[in-house]
Amino acid sequence: MKKWVMFVSVLMLAFVTACSMESPAGNADSESGSIDSGDGEYTIGFSISTLNNPFFVTLQEGADAKAEELGVNLVVLDAQDDDAKQVSDVEDLVQRGVDIILINPTDSASVAAAVEVANSAGTPVITVDRGADSGEIVTHIASDNIAGGEMAAELLVELVGDGAKVAELEGIPGSSAARERGEGFHNVAGGSLDVVSSQTANFDRSVGLNVMENILQSHPDIVGVFAHNDEMALGALEAVEAAGKGSDIVVIGFDATDDAVAAVEAGRLAGTVAQQPTLIGSSAIEAALKILNGEEVEANIPVELELVK
Repeated sequence: MKKWVMFVSVLMLAFVTACSMESPAGNADSESGSIDSGDGEYTIGFSISTLNNPFFVTLQEGADAKAEELGVNLVVLDAQDDDAKQVSDVEDLVQRGVDIILINPTDSASVAAAVEVANSAGTPVITVDRGADSGEIVTHIASDNIAGGEMAAELLVELVGDGAKVAELEGIPGSSAARERGEGFHNVAGGSLDVVSSQTANFDRSVGLNVMENILQSHPDIVGVFAHNDEMALGALEAVEAAGKGSDIVVIGFDATDDAVAAVEAGRLAGTVAQQPTLIGSSAIEAALKILNGEEVEANIPVELELVK
């Protein structure tokens, strides 16, 4: 009898231990394995190009807040500006069993491979801030980058005058944001400004600093700069000020990050185009939930711009 009691006790202990080792349902923060969203909740995957840029950090915060408000799970992965990692991240999200995937592309051409991964799995895709050159996209949520580039050019013409020599710092080659902001800028600058140099600085502040230093050596007579984002604009501003030309060269950025707005308020940066990243992030979550609930959404959902100067 004692042996029987001991045997039953051992079995009960093993059962309790096994139960205690199980992961709780609905854990959307795990790094691997499938997700059980639990209680009928949806799980949204979000592949962000980089969280080393304040703009995209704010965009994520907008998405986080709206996901919490609407009661959906959100899994965010940072591609670290690496095309291959973004494809791997989307594969991971598909393996986890998310219901829909938001992608903020590192590059509009190379992201096609990531979109195709989701398409093959039957997982709907929404692009955010930057578009994809191919693949099946349900909707694209972004500001009108062409209009923003035009706004920046118009401000530059207003500040430096017709025919003035200016430079342009371009974003990551191949990204829709860089193409569209550049297109908008040249729509106005082509007939009003002398753009003596257009060079990529990869949306990066330190690269913007280095590129601007080189431009100043080659074209010391420029009086204005338009950068496709604020990180590059702030890097360019550092180079301009270090060269003792802070009062001679007008610098305009794009995104209205906190650092850029502070620089505008301090009179260092001439202006920046505000994209409202919080609204872009929250709009992406709202659109995702509508799609999952079987509602129709527009192919393009624009987010309003404004000029900060």
